Amino acid sequence: MKYIIKDNQAGFVLKNGVFQKMIRSGVYHFSNMAGYTVAVKEMSGEMNYTEIPYQVLSKDPAFLEASVHMEIPDGSVGFLYKNGKLASFASRKEYIFWNVFDRFELKVFSMEKTVMGAEITRQMLAILPKQFYTEVRVGEGETGLIYYDNVLQKPLDRGVYRFWNYNHAVTSLVIDMKQKELDIVGQEILTKDKIGIRMNVACMYKVRDAVEFVSRISDLKGQLYPAVQLAIREVVGNYKLDEILEAKEQISKEIFGALKEREEMFCVNFLTAGIKDIILPGEIREIMNCVLVAEKTAQANVISRREEVASTRSLLNTAKLMEENATLYKLKELEYLEKICEKVGEISVNGSAGIVEQLGKMMGAGRQLI
Repeated sequence: MKYIIKDNQAGFVLKNGVFQKMIRSGVYHFSNMAGYTVAVKEMSGEMNYTEIPYQVLSKDPAFLEASVHMEIPDGSVGFLYKNGKLASFASRKEYIFWNVFDRFELKVFSMEKTVMGAEITRQMLAILPKQFYTEVRVGEGETGLIYYDNVLQKPLDRGVYRFWNYNHAVTSLVIDMKQKELDIVGQEILTKDKIGIRMNVACMYKVRDAVEFVSRISDLKGQLYPAVQLAIREVVGNYKLDEILEAKEQISKEIFGALKEREEMFCVNFLTAGIKDIILPGEIREIMNCVLVAEKTAQANVISRREEVASTRSLLNTAKLMEENATLYKLKELEYLEKICEKVGEISVNGSAGIVEQLGKMMGAGRQLI
C-alpha cells in the first residue's frame, strides 16, 4: 500500500501492531498482507499519539530528533514557552511536544524553599494558580506575621511577600500599627456629690508590639472600650460637679495617667486622652443658667456704679479747678458759648455779669452750670 507523508507530518510504522519506526516526509510502500500499517500524524504542538508508549517511541532516533519530552519533578511547578515566549502554566507532570516547526521549552521552579524567589516573574504570577502560593501584602504602618503550620516566623516589614504552599500550610496576619482614635460617647458618671452627668472622652493609641499583641489580645477594641470606661469612672467619680467644670484639663491629665497604667494589659501605647464634652442634666443646666444671669447682672451693676462715681469725681475736680483758676473759668464760659451757638442762631450778652451766669439764666438752669 502506498503512503504519502507530507512535510509537516510523521508516520508511525507498525507491523502486526508492534511499533517499528517513525518516518518523515516522502512516498512509502508497505504491504498490508505482511501486517504493516502506518499512522500519520501532524507534527504540530503537543504530540497526541498515545497508542504507543513513550518508552517505546523514545528508542527511535527519528522520533527523538523531532520531539521533546518534558517532566516536572515532585515539589516543582513548570511554565511552557513556545518560540521563546511564555505560553501557559504546566498543569501536568509530563509533556511531549513536536519540536520541528516550533520550539518548545519547559522552565521548572522548585517549591522546596517556602519563600518564593524573584525568578517568578509577574507574567508567570498572572497564570500561576492561586492554590500553589500565598501572597501577603504589608502596607505603610503595618506589620505582617507569617506562620508555617501555625508556627510564627519572623515579622514582615512593608512590602509584598509570596510563599509556596508545598512543605508547609502558610497563613498570615497583618497588624495595623498606626495610631487610632477611641471615642467614649455619652459615658454616664456619678460625681462625688451624687450628680449624674454624661461625658464624651477621646483617646489616641497604637499597638506597640505585633507579636505580643496577637499572642495575648483577641478583640482589642472590644476589650479596650470597657477598660477606658472604667478608668474614666474611677477618676471623675472623685470630683464634685463644680470641680469637674473648673478643672477639666487637670482631670483629662488624670484620665490619661490612668490609661497609661493599663498599657501593659492591652499591649498598646496611649498617646493622648482628654475630655471633649460634659453633658449636664436639664435641671442642673437651668440652675446654672440662673446663677450665671445673676452673676452677670451683679457685675453690670458694679460697673455702672463705678462709672457714676468716676463721673461725679470728674465734675468735682473740674469745679475745684475753675474756682481756683479764673482763666480756666473764662475758657469754660467760651466752651459753653460755643455749644449753645451751635443750636441758637443769635445770642446777646452784656458785660455787667459773667457770661456763664447770663447763659445760665437764659437756659433756665440757675446760676451754676457746672
